Amino acid sequence: MTRDAVVVEAVRTPVGRRGGGLSGVHAADLSAHVLTALVERAGIDPVVIDDVVWGCVSQVGDQPSNIGRYAVLAAGWPESIPGTTVNRACGSSQQALDFAAQAVLSGQQDVVVAGGVEVMSRVPLGATGTPYGPSVLRRYDGFSFDQGLSAERIARKWGLSRARLDEYAARSHRRAAAAQDAGAFDGQLVPVHADGVTVRADEGVRRDTSVEVLAGLRPSFAADGVIHARNASQICDGAAALLVTTSDRARELGLTPLVRYRAGVVVGSDPVLMLTGPIPATGEVLRRADLSLAEIGVFEVDEAFAPVPLAWLAETGVNPHRVNPLGGAIALGHPRGASGAVLMTRMIHHMLAGGILYGLQTMCEGGGTANATVVELVA
Repeated sequence: MTRDAVVVEAVRTPVGRRGGGLSGVHAADLSAHVLTALVERAGIDPVVIDDVVWGCVSQVGDQPSNIGRYAVLAAGWPESIPGTTVNRACGSSQQALDFAAQAVLSGQQDVVVAGGVEVMSRVPLGATGTPYGPSVLRRYDGFSFDQGLSAERIARKWGLSRARLDEYAARSHRRAAAAQDAGAFDGQLVPVHADGVTVRADEGVRRDTSVEVLAGLRPSFAADGVIHARNASQICDGAAALLVTTSDRARELGLTPLVRYRAGVVVGSDPVLMLTGPIPATGEVLRRADLSLAEIGVFEVDEAFAPVPLAWLAETGVNPHRVNPLGGAIALGHPRGASGAVLMTRMIHHMLAGGILYGLQTMCEGGGTANATVVELVA
């Protein structure tokens, strides 16, 4: 029988706002929290796990070296279980899922945990320094590789006005609030107890947000720009984990597959526009999955900045109701190294709740790359 790769469990912490309820938790401990919940909910002994592939972007301060390995040790798992850390910028934990699936599909491993963490309250943006050198600057005419400036360029190229971006941002908050009220996230969330407080829900949702409120905010990157703090993703903290195996091994372990990994790709794109990679990545992953846009029931397109999903929508023509239906990073936050696994966890549970056969997730990434992944409902 041909090997497949299936996700049998997917959990995440609430996403905490900067300085919020998760800000006092070390990244290794926050990671351990979801690892522990993952095996408890699956009902397995962690000894069966062959590897842990963990995404993390800012690998300095509290998140240095191989945080994936220290997460395993913090969880109290057997010392025989290895761990590795992936940095594909904001797509790190989505890439972790791709690597886990590839290891399982190849037969090199049978049970792999994929996920990631970022505690941005403790390791702020820019803490890792400058990743490019003089040769890169010369090649791209001295562009600073500031993602905010790239988002401004995308808005200009696709003719996206400030009002359009703010309308999208307000909608993200409305959708996220409605999802919280409906209990859409309850089955996937692992409450976190820290400093005498229990964080049970995503902290970034602003229920009073409106286009009128957003219109009063100053641009963040250019005096005449359209990008500001609230039509961009929130700086935040979080972790998420998924358990990947084969259908046969799941059966042996008494586990029920939730979704089957259908295809995954990563592409390079213009590093100055930087955040448009999800457009070609979507086409490529659909080709590999042998599916059409019309067959996909839900899309998760990371809301790093509002122009990213809006440009993607303009190019694909997808019905906006199928894109980020529960809100996105503008409302729910973007804990960078964890975001890919957070989005996938949200999408899987949404597919389960709605009986949606196919879901597609895509993530823009610093430096001009993008991941895209298609999963198929099997539960």
